[in-house]
Amino acid sequence: MSSDYIPVELRRRVAEQARYRCGYCLAQEAVIGRSMEFDHLLPRSLGGATTEDNLWLACSLCNDHKSSRFLVVDPGTGVSVRVFNPRQQAWAEHFVWSEGATRIDGTTAIGRATVAALQLNRPIRMLARKLWVAAGWHPPQD
Repeated sequence: MSSDYIPVELRRRVAEQARYRCGYCLAQEAVIGRSMEFDHLLPRSLGGATTEDNLWLACSLCNDHKSSRFLVVDPGTGVSVRVFNPRQQAWAEHFVWSEGATRIDGTTAIGRATVAALQLNRPIRMLARKLWVAAGWHPPQD
């Protein structure tokens, strides 16, 4: 069995816990029309295990930018901080929606660093959010 293998039941539990949306940008699987990826919060390359407490969902854009990073730099202070952990931290404590819910702004060092490192305000995603807002699909209401 590969170290990349995630059992079906574990996939289901994590997806339900994440409400089928990206833990970073909150894009919803049903809205983007593509399955989320399973993100190792502490990357495997840094010793992270494939266990429930180390997995969360991420869209491919966020997961690609996070890659194997665990520490990122806050552009406001220049200090290294841990990437936002959607399993242990509340999104609303680190981020807010602005520009009609099309832009994510970090309100803490962790939030600012995560926004910058994962490029949460990529132009294509902000355009998509604008369309999602117009359709009434965004932002998530819970």
